[in-house]
Amino acid sequence: MSTKPSATITLLAPLTPPSLERTWLTAPHPRLPLAATCSADKTVRIYSLQNFTLLSTISGGHKRSVRSCAWKPLIKGESVLATGSFDATVGVWRRWDGYGRVADDDRITSNDDADADANSNNEEEDDEEWRFAVLLDGHDSEVKSLSWSPAGTLLATCSRDKSIWIWEDLDDGDNNFETVAVMQEHTGDVKWVSWHPTEECLASASYDDTIRLWREDIDDWGQVACLRGHEGTVWCVEWESGDAGCTVPVSFSGERKDTPQSEPGRKQWIEQQALAGPRLVSCSDDRTIRIWAKQTRSSTTSNSNNGTGPSSMPSIIRPASIDETWFEQSQLPAQHDLSVYSVAWSKRSGLIASTGADGRIVVYQERFVKETGEVEDGSTATTTNMDTNMDAPTLPADKIGKHDDNTQAQPRHTPSARTEWHVLAVLDAAHGIYEVNHVCWALRADGARNEGEEEEVLISTGDDGSVKLWRLER
Repeated sequence: MSTKPSATITLLAPLTPPSLERTWLTAPHPRLPLAATCSADKTVRIYSLQNFTLLSTISGGHKRSVRSCAWKPLIKGESVLATGSFDATVGVWRRWDGYGRVADDDRITSNDDADADANSNNEEEDDEEWRFAVLLDGHDSEVKSLSWSPAGTLLATCSRDKSIWIWEDLDDGDNNFETVAVMQEHTGDVKWVSWHPTEECLASASYDDTIRLWREDIDDWGQVACLRGHEGTVWCVEWESGDAGCTVPVSFSGERKDTPQSEPGRKQWIEQQALAGPRLVSCSDDRTIRIWAKQTRSSTTSNSNNGTGPSSMPSIIRPASIDETWFEQSQLPAQHDLSVYSVAWSKRSGLIASTGADGRIVVYQERFVKETGEVEDGSTATTTNMDTNMDAPTLPADKIGKHDDNTQAQPRHTPSARTEWHVLAVLDAAHGIYEVNHVCWALRADGARNEGEEEEVLISTGDDGSVKLWRLER
């Protein structure tokens, strides 16, 4: 490879004991030092991120592999976990928090109580048990992915049956859920669903090579955009989630992201990015990782009445305001030899991690480009442009006037400032000869971490049944 990574990925610890069968995905708890791992043995394993050991095993709810799981956000005192299985059902599990307690803020501030609880053998039996609250039945085939909305009121699920279901948690004390929408516009298996970090907007990825975005309009959920560009199954799509709505790239030299960005071009880039909202990152069988961005409302308004856009149908049928125009902003440097199964975008550092069938983990960093446009460290990089003249996008000739199925033709753009995605670190054979199915970011919670610092770790989940925590050392 021609890249010159400036950081290394080193093993912090495996989670023990591993599963004896394939593991699909690991989901860190939103506020406790815990992680849930989905396994082909029909169970979900709950591990401590403090001492890397198994705390409990959730079993008995599914008849086939558990493919996906997700923690419900914004609740305290109790943990709620949704699980999706190849048996076509979705389970919802509850447990009173009896270990890993933290202070009342959103993140870990002190682990003293959590250490004591995690190692205590004196808890009541009821506190140790996960309660199978409800089984959601509706899909006709394997459930591949699920995701809670940012407020925790909606649960999205997707399946091999090509459908996406949205369920509302009525929160009535009786564990009742109501089906509020079933979307069937995808023409192939739906592999992944992911909610916008602050809005009720859902992204989905599919075997039909597309990414689709969904919003509620009055009482009906509908597709607002279809992103085309991948030339193979889209396995995963994730949202950017910075504190200000976007993650700020570091300077061209790779300095920390809090470096003052005083140049007008960089300020304009950040302002435009914040106005457009969070970007999307996707990965595919075509071995590419792509960044997608939304055109701002001001730039799309002038095109909404020209008879060529998806909003040109009569307003009595569909309000123009619900349609969105997205474009492919960048492709990350090519590093994978086989299908890319998983991507994760850190909301703290802005780094993106990827993994897949080649067993490789790659970490990418976005940097502002020097005015000369030269790459200082000689590494492979791909350039991202922010559009400053989006009122007149250039469309391919075969796309002019053709907007079936809300498909977005990809315009080219003139940059205000430019960024490049660099390869920061590469790790081969993360799980030996086995494929790696999932990667995610989590806060480090073990005793060896630096006090007062929020260090992130990577968690990889593989076909060998193991889950591993990794440090990024620079």
